Amino acid sequence: STSYQTSMTVVLVPKDKRSRSANQIGRMLRGRLRQIPGVKVYVSEPSVIPGSGGQAPIQVAINGQNWDDVSQTADRITKLMARIPGTADVRLSVDDPQPEQNVQVDRDKMASMGLSMANVGQTLQLALTGNTDSKFLDRDGDEYDINVMLDQADRSHTSEVDNYTVANKNGQLIPVNQFANIVSSMGPSELQRRNRSYSITINAQAVGRASGDIGNDIKAALAKEKFPPGVNTAFVGTLQNQADSFFSLALALLAAVVFVYLIMSALYNSFIYPFAVLFSVPLAIIGALLALALTKNSLAVFSIMGIIMQIGLVSKNAILLVDFTNKGREEGLSIKEALLQAGRERLRPILMTTLTMIFGMLPLALSKAPSAEFKNSMGWALIGGLACSMAMTLVVVPVVYTQIERLRTYMSEKAAEWTGTDFMD
Repeated sequence: STSYQTSMTVVLVPKDKRSRSANQIGRMLRGRLRQIPGVKVYVSEPSVIPGSGGQAPIQVAINGQNWDDVSQTADRITKLMARIPGTADVRLSVDDPQPEQNVQVDRDKMASMGLSMANVGQTLQLALTGNTDSKFLDRDGDEYDINVMLDQADRSHTSEVDNYTVANKNGQLIPVNQFANIVSSMGPSELQRRNRSYSITINAQAVGRASGDIGNDIKAALAKEKFPPGVNTAFVGTLQNQADSFFSLALALLAAVVFVYLIMSALYNSFIYPFAVLFSVPLAIIGALLALALTKNSLAVFSIMGIIMQIGLVSKNAILLVDFTNKGREEGLSIKEALLQAGRERLRPILMTTLTMIFGMLPLALSKAPSAEFKNSMGWALIGGLACSMAMTLVVVPVVYTQIERLRTYMSEKAAEWTGTDFMD
């Protein structure tokens, strides 16, 4: 930290020994510390996403080729984000502009006096910030920098800069005010870059709402704004990691469905019957989303992992029904008789396996251990998906199986009419 900035880490006691959540304590500290005159306070909570460190959960980067355009756009977006419900401690990644002295050099005058830009720059750097090319080596072999620069009294006033002298190639000392103008102005405390462009990052905390929902609101608000040419915005940090994680998990979900379909196609020796099994997957997803909504959990990385995990579990219930129905059909039963028999015979195994899994997930869903709230959503997603699938599979799968069989029979009859061959045999 610097002389005007410091950070503090507050370690909370276990949840069972306090009456307020970390979010509530953060809001309390933010309100009380801001009452101190002249102090800016930012309160952040640790993130559970690997690699995010102490970053704010909401980060928007403004990039462009012109620093002034980037800075002005960042100020606009900062005010816009502060109006979004759920945001707090909205701030820029750069400090407020600081006073600076700009040396505006007249190159023609400088050249006529036998000076070069490199010579002037090295002289001013030596005078104001020093040079550490020289080293001091003590008896113990320790090396120390020797910083050569002007005395403190000669560099304590910015008005004295134009009186500094620079030696030209002939050894003559030329005052700076003979070839340059010294202009006082306000400049950025630091220049940040991203992808070879000027960049400023706006950081914000999420209070009372999921960071993903706040990010969607910010994205919608930014879509209505017009920015200077060459200036663009992008979500970075935690929101970017979440987007990448959601994309990877969506691919994993799609791959799981495809693999289940391919395995079922090989087992049933049919490309149609697996669809009766896969109809249990949407039912499970509906149940998982409903459970998350009822328990006020957001659709996060852990809950999506729970949805992916249950694809194989809920497909198992449909497989039991379809497989037993096919065996009944092979024994000469009609579709209705085979489905009724499969429902009676497979009801107990379906209930036993599903209820076992549901009760096994209850400790994960109801856990109150430290940081358990991030994993509760996985348990509720599994419980909701399994419960909905267990109840609806016994109704929907037989209906879908019947419709698929009717479609297969219809297509076979049409094919037989066209070719004269009976495809039902």
